[in-house]
Amino acid sequence: MKIEENKVVSLSYKLEADGDIIEVVTETKPMQFMYGVGYLLPKFEENIRHLNLGDKFDFILQAVEAYGEIDKDAIIEIPKSIFEIDGKFDHQYVKVGENLPMEDHEGNRIYGTVEKINNATVTMNFNHPLAGIDLHFSGKVVAIRDVTPEDLAGSCNCGCGCNDRSHDNCDCDCDSDCDCDSDCDC
Repeated sequence: MKIEENKVVSLSYKLEADGDIIEVVTETKPMQFMYGVGYLLPKFEENIRHLNLGDKFDFILQAVEAYGEIDKDAIIEIPKSIFEIDGKFDHQYVKVGENLPMEDHEGNRIYGTVEKINNATVTMNFNHPLAGIDLHFSGKVVAIRDVTPEDLAGSCNCGCGCNDRSHDNCDCDCDSDCDCDSDCDC
């Protein structure tokens, strides 16, 4: 059986960036997903398409094919007062290197990494943590099966990657503004 649309695929893999290991997913706890529904980076899916059970893969996604180049406009200074609780700056929560949930002007949840704390501002980077980095994936196809009606009934097409239409039992941060199909409950 080959990897293609309407297949549930399980992979083990190692992700490296700049010579550092970022993530390891084992055969005993593989990553499982429906192929072709937007769960993975498009270029990643292109690289594994038509592989068979047991096939190994090894490829590099250039930054532009992965999470994009670093957008300098996504690095902004925010008034330090935004991070105050009861009139005091929250030193315990707001630290250099912390990834903080925030909201944009439209109320959408976004995450930013604290890069610098000054007297009056906090420099936040809203680029994806892997933006600007080439990603090296190596791994193995550990299972392929046909999509079942149960898979389709319990999954969401909003691209968040979870398998729970209501999003009640997942931590995907999907909200009611997702691009799900019309029979999705989320």
